[in-house]
Parts: sequence; structure tokens; C-alpha cells
Amino acid sequence: MTAIASPTWYQTNWQTIQQEVGRIRQWVESFLENKSLDSLPDASAPTSALTQLCTKFQLSAFERDILLLCIGMEIDPAFARLCAKANGNPDRPFPTLSLALSIFPAARWSVLSPQNPLQRWQLIEFAPGFTLTQAAIRIDKRILCYLLGETAVDEHLLGLVTFPEPETHPLPLSQHAIADRLMTTWSQAPGKLPLLQLCGAESTTKHQIIRKLCDRLGFNPGMMNAAVLPTLPSELHQLKQRWEREAILGNRVLCLDCDTLSAADLVKTTAISLLIETLQTPCILSTPERLPIQQQTAVSFDAPPLSFHEQKSLWETHLGTAATELNGQLTKLVSQFNLSPATIQAACLQVTRDDEWSIQQPNSKLHHQLWDFCRTQARPRLDDLAQRIDTTANWDDLVLPDPQREVLSDIATHLQQRSKVYQDWGFAKQGSRGLGITALFHGDSGTGKTMAAEVLAQHFHLDLYRIDLSAVVSKYIGETEKNLARIFDAAETGGAILLFDEADALFGKRTEVKDSRDRHANVEVSYLLQRMEAYSGLAILTTNLKNALDTAFLRRIRFMVEFPFPTALYRAQIWQRIFPPQTPTEGLDYQKLGQLQVAGGNIRNIALNAAFMAADADEPLMMKHILQAAQRDYLKLQRLLTKEEMRGWV
Repeated sequence: MTAIASPTWYQTNWQTIQQEVGRIRQWVESFLENKSLDSLPDASAPTSALTQLCTKFQLSAFERDILLLCIGMEIDPAFARLCAKANGNPDRPFPTLSLALSIFPAARWSVLSPQNPLQRWQLIEFAPGFTLTQAAIRIDKRILCYLLGETAVDEHLLGLVTFPEPETHPLPLSQHAIADRLMTTWSQAPGKLPLLQLCGAESTTKHQIIRKLCDRLGFNPGMMNAAVLPTLPSELHQLKQRWEREAILGNRVLCLDCDTLSAADLVKTTAISLLIETLQTPCILSTPERLPIQQQTAVSFDAPPLSFHEQKSLWETHLGTAATELNGQLTKLVSQFNLSPATIQAACLQVTRDDEWSIQQPNSKLHHQLWDFCRTQARPRLDDLAQRIDTTANWDDLVLPDPQREVLSDIATHLQQRSKVYQDWGFAKQGSRGLGITALFHGDSGTGKTMAAEVLAQHFHLDLYRIDLSAVVSKYIGETEKNLARIFDAAETGGAILLFDEADALFGKRTEVKDSRDRHANVEVSYLLQRMEAYSGLAILTTNLKNALDTAFLRRIRFMVEFPFPTALYRAQIWQRIFPPQTPTEGLDYQKLGQLQVAGGNIRNIALNAAFMAADADEPLMMKHILQAAQRDYLKLQRLLTKEEMRGWV
């Protein structure tokens, strides 16, 4: 049993077991004395575990008595001696099917069939080394615990299945509505319950909904990660049989977590299909996207993220009085981070459990602590999909003409005021599309495009992720879209800034369809255009070839910033900022350095190489070191220093 009704039930159940074992003892004794007995009455109480077990597995009277014969061996010390006498051999003090077929009047040879309930559900175990009828039999440990009213779980499932506690926290309104729809689907289902598929990016949210559903319907959930499923058909069949028995005994629902499953893992997806297509007990799938179900009747539901107001309400509930001390900062926090209820609760506990984070702390300090915690919670999902860039650059490090700086300032304004415009002023109610910020940075290599992205990330204390195109683009049809979907979904959680470097390789112009390859390439671009428009964060695209981008894509860009090749005046300013304050320098003429016709990225390379040369010579960094470094950098660029660039250096 998974739950004991009361001490009275426990006592009554034990008395039933003892009386039934006593009845079996009478049959064995009459067999030894060669006496014939009339049918002995069944003393099982209707609510006893024995009666429930027989009902659940549809056991006949003969099969029930075999179980009781094995129970007698476990609870009555005299049973071993009795069985040895009945077997006519003191070396065989155990029950056998041969003995059961001999002493019980309702004996049936069908007990030898593998499809018999005793063997199909592995209610009894056979010792090796004998024929089937002469082998020692004993009751399975899990079945014995059930009959005695003791809480237990099949030991073969431990490590594969976890059994969470019921969901005690109330669900947000939108998630409660999903749980209601799931409950209605199962409550109104005639006969076998259909397979439920709960789809969404946030696994903890789906698990909470599943636990609440099970609690309301009186089921006990068992969580299994699809990653631990065996792939051999024989092992998968054994696991299925073990689980179905456990589900029947404990009124359990299998919750198969497929959230970390890769669609490209055909072996594992095949194993999932084999399991769910033949499973006879209730099952719920937790998946990022819908899985194709062939034979099983399946009903799919989506579990979208919480709305802005639901998240804000959860923050206010868990923060308590500290929420009012944030002076409006909570609205910005909720606008930036799209978190699950469990993560919101964890964040509040993190900053309020210690005395140092009581409401007496400065508001800005509490806000920054919450912000940093939320920011780090989103990293694990993105770190596996893109490269996180550590940002240190600030506005003073960025050397650009005024028009470009003004556009960057506009981008910063949109990031700063997004919560006021979208939430307080109601623009978000008009639709979720187009609420993100998409910017195109175009210009020659080394002109500051990536640095500008770093400045924005550093200014707003956000993570900056560079998208690795080699990990995104796939030769398999549909995989590129799935890879990008995972990146965008993960980025939505933490409001990260996405940097698509060399975006022309990914967002190129759609071509005329001449073959299937062109058609699928156009589908990828179309998907990317739609997904960029729906992304609620900041996406920055950098390219050296603006004309290579799709015109439909350009229409969806809110900001475009051209990064020009720096003039001599701006190059001199870059040289002034390139050396850290602690770098020893001597006789540097920044106006002459500005004569070098190289972009900011090359200036950094030259400065760094010159620093190594000066350090190796144990000298302050001087013009001669920069000249040597510049000559070598020019060789790399397949250029030569002109007389104008070198005039007055040495």
C-alpha cells in the first residue's frame, strides 16, 4: 500500500493475513494426513490489501492461495518444516508449484504460463536449478510489503524513477487553467486514459502542473527522465512491466521528462516511442515541442511562460514587505527576466533568508542582489548553446562619431524604459510581437561593432552571448530552426543580449527556388525573420556586408548603426584610450600614431604586441616598439607602411 488508512485498518489487515495463512496451513496439514477437506471459507476483508491485490491483478482463488503459501514462509517459522514434510524431503523446506497443484482443490495448470498473472506481474519469484514445478518459489518483496500495508517502491525502479511530494503551493491562474484542462480530459475519457503531452520550454513549470493534476485526481506521480531509458527492447520491456505493476499497486502516473532529449538522438526517441505506444497505465509526457505519436491516443497541451502580472504577483508574494521597499525596481526586474515560479521563489529566499538581506538594507543593494541572482539562473541554459562574453568596456572606451553614439544612446533608452512603455503604458497589450529590440551594426572589421555590444551589456548589467554559427547551422533539414529556437527560448528566460556575429552568413538573402536545397534554405531564413521579430530581448547583428542581408529582414530592424572607418582624429583618440593606466610609456605621440590607417581592432593588436616587445626589452613602451609591431601587423594585412604614416616617428 502507498498510504495507510488508519491504525485500525492496519490491525484488521494483519488479522486477515494471519487468518488466511492459517487457512493455508490447514490445507497443507490435511494433505499430510491424507484427509479430504471441504472448501474452507475465505476470511479476507473487503478492504484488506489481499482483496485489493486480487482485484487489481485479477487473481483466481488458486493464484491467491499460492501467494498465501509464500506469505506463510515469511511470517510463520513453522511453515518451512511443514513444506519439507509436504515435499517428502527435509532438504526442500520451501513452497513449489508442484506442492500447490497437489494440495489446493482449485488448482489449474495455467499457472505455468508466462501470461499467468503471477508470472506476468512477477508476483512470485522462482529459484534457479530445478524444473518449473519443482523450483522454490517466494513472494516478491514489493508485493509482500503491499500485502502487509507497508509503504515501499519497487527496488528495480530506484535510480530510474523519482517520486516527488504533492504540489502544495497554489498555481498561478494561467497554469491552474492548464491543470483544469488536463483534468477534464482525463475525467471525461471513456475507458483507458489518453496519453497527455505537456509542451513548453520551462520544465519546472510543467512538473508543478503535473503534480497538481495528480493531486487533484488522486494519483501519485513518478518522474522518469527519458535519458535513463534503456534502448534494448528486452530491457525496455522489463522496465515497462515493472513500472506498470508499480503503477497498479500505487495508483501512479508515469511522468516522462523528455525536455533534455535531442531530436537527433534517434535511438532514444525510438525507445520512447516503443514505451509509450505499448504502455497500459496513465502517462504524461513533458516535452519542449510536440513528439509524433503514432498508435497511442494522445492529447497535447502547451504550457506558456507566466504573464508579466503573474510573475510580478509571485515576486510580491515571496518578497513580502521587502517588495514595497524596491521603489519600482521590481517592475524592471520582471520585464527583464522571464522566470518560473520555482526560480522566483528561490531568488527571494536567497536574498531574504539572512539577516544582512532584511528590509533595512539599501534598496539599490537588494535590487542588485536580485538582479544578479536572476541573471545567473538563466546562464546554464544558454552556456551550452552560445559563447558568453565577459564585458568590461564602457561608454568612455567607445570612440565613434556623434550620429552613431546618438543611435546607441537611443537603444539604451529603449532598454531603460521598456517596462514603462510596454507595461505601464499598455503597449504590450496590443500584441507580443515586435516588443524586442533588434539592431544591425554594419561596417568594416575592427571598427567597434562588438565593443558597442559589450558597452550596452555592461551598462545594463546583462549577459552578452555570441552565437556560434558552426553550432547553429546544420545540414539536416529543420535542425537549424530547432537550434535557433533553443537559443531564443533560453535567452527569453534571462533577457540576455544576443550577438549574431557575421550575420550575413545566417540571415542572407532568400534565393530563387531552383531545387529542394534552395527551398529549405529559404524556409530557414523565413523562420529566422519571424523568430527575431518575436524575441522580446535585444538582438544585435553584426556584418561587414550589409548588402548581403535579406531586405525583408532589414525592414524588421529597429536600429541600424554604421560603424565607419575611423578618421585620423578618431584613431588618435583610440590610441589615447588603448593603454591601461599602469602601462609604462615614454614619448608617445598620439597624433602621429593616428596617422596609421588601421581600424580599432588592429590598433589593439598593435598596442598589445608592442607592449610585449617593450616588456621583453625591459623598457617603457615607446614609439619604436609600436613601429615594429605596426610593421608586423601590416605584413599580416598584406600592406606596407607608407611614408606619410611613418613621417616623424623615428
